[in-house]
Amino acid sequence: MPDFVPRYFRIEQALRARIAQSRPHDPLPSEPELAREFGVSRMTARAAVTQLVNDGLVYRAPGRGTFVAVPAGPRRADNLIRLSEEIRKQGRKPSARVLLAELRPPTAVEATRLRLRDGDVVAIHRVRLADDEPIAFERAIYPGALAALLDVDVSGSVHEAIVGLGRTPTRGTATLTAQPATEEDARELGVPVGAALLVEERLILDELGRPLELSESRYAGERYRLDVAFGVEPV
Repeated sequence: MPDFVPRYFRIEQALRARIAQSRPHDPLPSEPELAREFGVSRMTARAAVTQLVNDGLVYRAPGRGTFVAVPAGPRRADNLIRLSEEIRKQGRKPSARVLLAELRPPTAVEATRLRLRDGDVVAIHRVRLADDEPIAFERAIYPGALAALLDVDVSGSVHEAIVGLGRTPTRGTATLTAQPATEEDARELGVPVGAALLVEERLILDELGRPLELSESRYAGERYRLDVAFGVEPV
């Protein structure tokens, strides 16, 4: 390899070869260990690992280290797929940490989006996890008619609970933006304040076209991918 190739690139290529021979969730050497092995600074070692994280080949678990990622099975933007299903398809265990579950009056925006004339809404805030690693900070609002959600375990799939209550999530619309992590995001997702997040605002309708869920999911950018299928209009 020519001498002008950056040092971090040499480390990155060496690690790619190791990853190809490893199994999902195998640990990667720590940055200090990589720095000693390759005779570089920790900053250079970190640059190599960060590129692998960005490419989805490894993932960081705060306080534990860096591990080989499951071969990506990212979500398609044109499909309504539960995050728990996505995580299972990647060979990981889905779970959720419930931060809030309450019945409260809706805001004006919530009442409009959910087409509510009166009554309360069910608010559920959760941190979604894969193998105990935070993936998304989720705030969801449901019509008060689904107050029975407060009587079930919402650390699992809320959509499955909704189906059990007689309504089926069927279709929806979403808006995707990139936003920096707030202090709350940083605390719940274990990312630095200002880190890049993929933010999805979503409205899901039931089988009769009635609004069922209004949600905002804030995904840790380096731990989540979204594939988009599209057609090309004739010129």
